[in-house]
Amino acid sequence: MYSEINFNKAHFTQSAPSIRECPPEYGVEVAFAGRSNAGKSSAINALTNNGKLARTSKTPGRTQLINFFSLSDTQRLVDLPGYGYAKVSRDMKELWQRHLSEYLQNRQSLYGLVLLMDIRHPLQEFDTTMLRWARKADMPVHILLTKADKLSRGAAASTLAQVLKEIRQAGVGQQVTAQCFSSLKRQGIDELKTVLQQWLNPVTQEEAAAVPPVAE
Repeated sequence: MYSEINFNKAHFTQSAPSIRECPPEYGVEVAFAGRSNAGKSSAINALTNNGKLARTSKTPGRTQLINFFSLSDTQRLVDLPGYGYAKVSRDMKELWQRHLSEYLQNRQSLYGLVLLMDIRHPLQEFDTTMLRWARKADMPVHILLTKADKLSRGAAASTLAQVLKEIRQAGVGQQVTAQCFSSLKRQGIDELKTVLQQWLNPVTQEEAAAVPPVAE
């Protein structure tokens, strides 16, 4: 039986430009990823009941680093760089994507991925790329269809069903779950917490502290 996580205790620990500057490989972490306008920082702030924890900006794409938030000595949330809207050079975007790929494929303490999509524009190219990476790494994914308050309840439910259908048809949905979510209306927070409780407690504390190093 695992201990209940108090997400309100989340606090920022460090930022890293690439996997080489990330914290040591111990414990277990869950990463949040999404296009720059998907509401990722707002979702993290709603989850932790702290409006200032993850930086939000009216200019999409400001989050350019991998940001770590501690929940306990062996449990972390990770805010990955947003992608798709930042007004930077092509070379810089390619560098961000390379660092993102390295983190997702090589970070041994990463257990699962929360993938955020604007419910009005789901399954963009970046989203399907992330799903393929997760499938290759045999990693579970939980999709948050954000800004669900922008649609009626019926339209939101229909979009959720269509997204699940499309990822099954694409062959990337074996370990994928999804839900509707609204940071503004605080919709879906309890459902998200239930998923994270399971993911962040997959092993005993002793086992979590002894994650094997990445093979050279």
